[in-house]
Amino acid sequence: MGKTEAELTYTPIDQIEGVVTKLRNTFFDGRTLSLDYRRKQLTQLLNLIKENDAAIHDAAFKDLAKCKFETEMYEIRGTAHEIISLIEELEEFTKHEIVSNDIVNAMDKTMIRRDPKGLILVIGAWNYPIYLTLNPLAGAIASGCTAVLKPSEVSSHTAKLLGELIPKYLDQEAYAVVNGAVEETTELLKHQWDHILYTGNGTIGKVIMTAAAKHLTPVTLELGGKCPVIVSDDSDMDLVAGRLLSGRLANMGQTCICIDYILCSEKVRDQLIPLMKTKLAQWYGEDIQKSPDLGRIVNIRHWNRIMGYLKATKGKAVIGGESQADEKDLYIPPTVVIDCDDDEPLMVEEIFGPIMPIRTVKNLDEAIKFVNARPQPLALYVFSRNSEEVDRVLARTRSGGVTVNDSIFHVVATGLPFGGCGPSGMGAYHGKFSFDTFMHQRATLIKSQSMEIVNEKLRYPPYSEKKTNILSYLMFKSSPSSLPKLPWKLIVGVVVAAYALGTGKPQELLSGFF
Repeated sequence: MGKTEAELTYTPIDQIEGVVTKLRNTFFDGRTLSLDYRRKQLTQLLNLIKENDAAIHDAAFKDLAKCKFETEMYEIRGTAHEIISLIEELEEFTKHEIVSNDIVNAMDKTMIRRDPKGLILVIGAWNYPIYLTLNPLAGAIASGCTAVLKPSEVSSHTAKLLGELIPKYLDQEAYAVVNGAVEETTELLKHQWDHILYTGNGTIGKVIMTAAAKHLTPVTLELGGKCPVIVSDDSDMDLVAGRLLSGRLANMGQTCICIDYILCSEKVRDQLIPLMKTKLAQWYGEDIQKSPDLGRIVNIRHWNRIMGYLKATKGKAVIGGESQADEKDLYIPPTVVIDCDDDEPLMVEEIFGPIMPIRTVKNLDEAIKFVNARPQPLALYVFSRNSEEVDRVLARTRSGGVTVNDSIFHVVATGLPFGGCGPSGMGAYHGKFSFDTFMHQRATLIKSQSMEIVNEKLRYPPYSEKKTNILSYLMFKSSPSSLPKLPWKLIVGVVVAAYALGTGKPQELLSGFF
């Protein structure tokens, strides 16, 4: 199938500190702040994808035997769509926000500035090596940050390609690629970053978070987990069979949000199995291994891991199975397993391969209970025509994201955040949420240098009961929601006038305003 390893040159350890220092200095120089600069860099990133689509296809095929359709749709088009969206929304999402004021700052301007955080570290993943590396980079660029990319060495051809292309298209003083494995990543994590975004598994996620904690660096962790699907008895089973298989077999099941197990009644299970067999034959032919539309497991280590799960099961493979696997070709057939034990690897570990266990339940409540007894998944799926059932599942479960009556497509929906919760991750990005991730909402108060008499009469010592009463009255009566309706400058003037007149009773003069 063309699956090979690239001769990937790792970045020398002793050069990493220089890279980090250079990019941090560029950020502090202010080069990345202008919107024109950001647009130019985003446009260049878009050009990188458009002008090198053949090379991207070739690298994805060599890394994962990924078919042209999947590379085009999930890697190239998905990333281009994100970049175009960021360019279009750039001005709107970077605007500073004027907020309501209160009596204490009645004469002044309060706003939330949206400032870039600084230097970002993006640690990409091997399963979608373009999409999961360049998408967060695009968010960092749009937010005005500088960034270091650490592609996954597992997808070595794509990592090599990014190492060659990024310096040709982007400002080398602001964006850099560091290629390597554990040693190089460890060295990167010794440095202080303004934000780290990591996509991968929970074990490495803990390492990333531990390293970040030493510098109090915020992190976005896109992890995995076992993503369940609940199938209601009232669903169109032919539709369900197709959409389940499509979501499970994309990228040979090596997708962090793909379906990891099915919860349904015995009736639904017995309907789905023959329909899945029919779909597989229609899609891939009688000899599925020969189909050009199905990828391969990324390497022998992952092939052995998945096969270990399959060999350890006490369940029955009703589609596919271990006997049809091919180690030399890194091929595992689309496999459906029934009657697994709840504590065996297929039902506990994230599979990351083309295997779907089906676990029967008596009713919806049992399905919900089963999901909630396990770690919160990155995604959850529900198939049902009954909106009340869907609402009940969504209200009583937790997951990073949800798609109803389909699988995986919430990740490409414009306007939705992509992220996990609990052990499936923290934080989110995509579109506006990339800005929220890589920008700091900076509370900003711009005081006026006028009306110092107010401070002299009310704020500064010596204090008195009269000052306390006046300020307490004003602050008790005011609320941010009411501020736009009140002539605060006039009110402050009344307070000062009350003092000037010596009445000592500003409450009487102000009562008409409240």
